[in-house]
Amino acid sequence: MKKVTLFVLFCIVSLTSFSQSLGYEDLAILFSKDNNNGSARFNAMSGAFGALGGDISAIKINPAGGSIFTNSMFSASFNSRSTDIKANYYGNSTTTQEEYFNFSQAGAVFVYSSYGNSDWSRFAFTFNYSKRNNYDTNIIANGDSGFATFSEFPLDNENPKIQYTNTDSQQFSTSYSGELTEYNFAVSGVYQRDLYLGASVNTFELKFSQQSFLNEQNNDGSGNVLNAKFYQENNTLGTGFSLSAGAIYKATKSLRLGFSYQTPIWFTEINEETNIVNNDGYLGDTEIIASNSNTIYDNTVGNNFPLQAFSYKLKTPAKTTASIAYIFGKSGLISADYTISDYQKVKLSGDDFSTENQFFSNELRNTYTLNIGTEWRFKALSLRGGYHYSQSPDANAIESDNIKGYSYGAGYSFGNVKLDFAYQNKTNTQLYDFYPQYNQVNAADLKIDNRIFTATLSINL
Repeated sequence: MKKVTLFVLFCIVSLTSFSQSLGYEDLAILFSKDNNNGSARFNAMSGAFGALGGDISAIKINPAGGSIFTNSMFSASFNSRSTDIKANYYGNSTTTQEEYFNFSQAGAVFVYSSYGNSDWSRFAFTFNYSKRNNYDTNIIANGDSGFATFSEFPLDNENPKIQYTNTDSQQFSTSYSGELTEYNFAVSGVYQRDLYLGASVNTFELKFSQQSFLNEQNNDGSGNVLNAKFYQENNTLGTGFSLSAGAIYKATKSLRLGFSYQTPIWFTEINEETNIVNNDGYLGDTEIIASNSNTIYDNTVGNNFPLQAFSYKLKTPAKTTASIAYIFGKSGLISADYTISDYQKVKLSGDDFSTENQFFSNELRNTYTLNIGTEWRFKALSLRGGYHYSQSPDANAIESDNIKGYSYGAGYSFGNVKLDFAYQNKTNTQLYDFYPQYNQVNAADLKIDNRIFTATLSINL
């Protein structure tokens, strides 16, 4: 039961009583993915803040960045996301378009100067709340594979049973909702004016829900029609924590170098409730109607098919980030972050997960992420831009599966109050397999386009 539940929960939904290891790639991605979301300034520069600091969201990358601040500050952000998903399935194209709004970030930094002859000139305590990942997504696909996965009516008493092997249509939709919320608590300081050091404790709250529907219509070639409907649901809650440490070094007046390490997220408890249990050979709520029968097969009749509860633990990849930034006086800057994530070390526990953990080692790869950002100041006005590239952890991924994006934005300072705005665009492709247990049925090709607008208000304290 553990294997089936995990497969369906985190990745591609299997709509019969089968499961396979392909989905465990997405299991790793779901809880490990960071959408690089923060304040508008942070987003406009594609999150390239590992060697810069000076933004509350920067402590997500390098906790030493809090001590770059010279005064205390508070910031809060809202964003809106527009997502287009185009599904191509056996020559049929279906596009879903959705809008999502959320309170995406809030945080504060408190700066304290040291006194006396101490080598430490300044300390900072930083708190940041952010939506690490928002799961709200809808996918719809329609087509005809020519292969009937529901070929018999379960209540057919004839011998042999009528075979509904001619396909008319296959329609699939899935809806995901929820979020992975991140809380950062960082302390940092400046040592001998050129070295910035910091560490943080990070906690996480997971909320995830999934509802999936399948409607398959087949016929026997003699006028009889089979209509099969499938529904699956699961709801997941979890908590976790991680640790981070980092440094920023002013090599020259203009050049800054950064380095940080983030431990894996240890999800110490993940609890789910799901109807994805084997009932009469089907995983989920199933209804099948045959046009030549006066009966309806329904495996939920009698209300004897309740949600069932499961729990397990997960360790996500660790991250190592090297950063560089060049400051052009008060005119502008350019910065870059390079992050390596060890997806091959993803680990499940709480049950016998030896097969799954072996899959992570053999089929996933360590990935890199590149973020580049720039900012140019014109008195109170700042203009920004950035580029983002993130590899897929799938060892067999093609180039289009990697996430690519650009960003730009602007900010204006009113003295103690600042307003910042950012626009991001990220695109990638992926396969979505309705029936991973059947080699006769191809996966749908998804093209995903995310557009994110962020607004931030910052106030000096």
